[in-house]
Amino acid sequence: MAFTRGTARRYNRSRSSLRDVLLDLYASVLGLGCVAAIAVSFVLALRDQIAERGVMERSLVDSRWQVLPAEVLWVLLTYVGLASLAVLARRLGPVAASPAEAVWWLPLPLDRRPLVLPAFLRRTLAAGLAAAVAYLPFSVLTDLQRQPAGHLLAAAAFGAMAIVAAAGAAVMQLAPQQHQPGRRALLLACLLPGAVLPFLAPAAWPLPAALAPAIGVLAYIAPRAGSVPGADLTRGGAVSGHVHASLFFLEANELHRALAVEPRGARQRRWGDGFHARPVRGAFHALVRADVVAYLRLRPPLTGPLLSLATCVGVVLIDPALPAMLQIAVMVIAGCATAAGSGRVIRRTALIPELDALVPLAPWQVRLSRLVMPAMALACWMGGLTGILAALGAAGPLLVVVGVAAGAGMAAGTLRAAARPATDWSRPPVETPFGPVPRDQLSTLLRGTDLTVLVMVPVMLALFLDAASPMLVLAQLALSAGAIAFQARFAK
Repeated sequence: MAFTRGTARRYNRSRSSLRDVLLDLYASVLGLGCVAAIAVSFVLALRDQIAERGVMERSLVDSRWQVLPAEVLWVLLTYVGLASLAVLARRLGPVAASPAEAVWWLPLPLDRRPLVLPAFLRRTLAAGLAAAVAYLPFSVLTDLQRQPAGHLLAAAAFGAMAIVAAAGAAVMQLAPQQHQPGRRALLLACLLPGAVLPFLAPAAWPLPAALAPAIGVLAYIAPRAGSVPGADLTRGGAVSGHVHASLFFLEANELHRALAVEPRGARQRRWGDGFHARPVRGAFHALVRADVVAYLRLRPPLTGPLLSLATCVGVVLIDPALPAMLQIAVMVIAGCATAAGSGRVIRRTALIPELDALVPLAPWQVRLSRLVMPAMALACWMGGLTGILAALGAAGPLLVVVGVAAGAGMAAGTLRAAARPATDWSRPPVETPFGPVPRDQLSTLLRGTDLTVLVMVPVMLALFLDAASPMLVLAQLALSAGAIAFQARFAK
């Protein structure tokens, strides 16, 4: 192992000159500086806008409905972030071996700890540092009166708890399969008090209180890292490599496919057998029924849509209220995330388009059949969201009709995103102050999200104007129908 790593290091150094290293360092520092300057200016401008509360910054609902303290929502969002990091870390390993290491080194009768421990420590500490940097703007926006030192302490405490989440996922790898649910519940329960510590950061003790469990979990897993089963090491390495390649090549669909791999063995899902066995009336009916059964058997997790729905309702109910435009922006982001998650079956079928050619249907009818289940799921989600908002006094009862129609139209964006073509890397990047930017590749990455946002425009107008008129209902119906017809009939 030492010889292989040393040889690879010498080989890489021989292929890069000092001039190339300096140029790459200069470009990286310049690009990061520009991104940091824009991010800091945006966060400070948004902070000032929230603090001023101008005339156009009203809430979507009346003040009498704002019964949720803002601090409660911020703590819950912090906990959701830590829990999501723990789940993601469990998907990726975090103690893992790359495919090459799994082939060459895992079969050897040697201790695996020197193989997997250094990479695990690097990943865990990097996750903690990245989480601390990402939490800093959130801390600035959620506590306008806190001093800069307090924000830094809060970010450091959150980073320490992120290390606990990632290392706790490694502890789960040591447990047998039958003990996994219990350890998962224990880890999620331990993260709940840790979500409160960043909000107590102006005091001196929250940061040591967050660092203590982080050091303890790392000390527990370090001598036991070599005891992780080889199958889990191989699976984690394959998933991590797939995710890394997807991010490098800007392939969002491949990223979804990579993260869909379960840490445990695939369980038999026989949902919908009775519905699937009924007689069908034609090829289109059979294809729709097969998609519905596949959707039920894949069982896309409901946690994401429910959390998105709860977040949208929470930003409306908190006191003091956020500006209406910021609340609408949160709803648009949640809608795009939910629409992307509903395309699980479409992404599976997009891998083998030759099977669709065997069905005795026109290509546009095949694409239309793929829209049925996402349209139903998104219509239910948007109907629930707009129904809650209408009950709270936003835009009137017609808002529910607009929301259901928008949800059905958002399925066109799901199909457009799931069937996006492969990224064309033959086009050269565009030079910008941030460094080379793959403009054409980014446009491919945004394919599908653009249509989803376009379909949600009437809903956003109804919320901003606080009135869902019949004209908006007709506009939403026409826009949703047009998006579905275009995506099914003309899009490739």
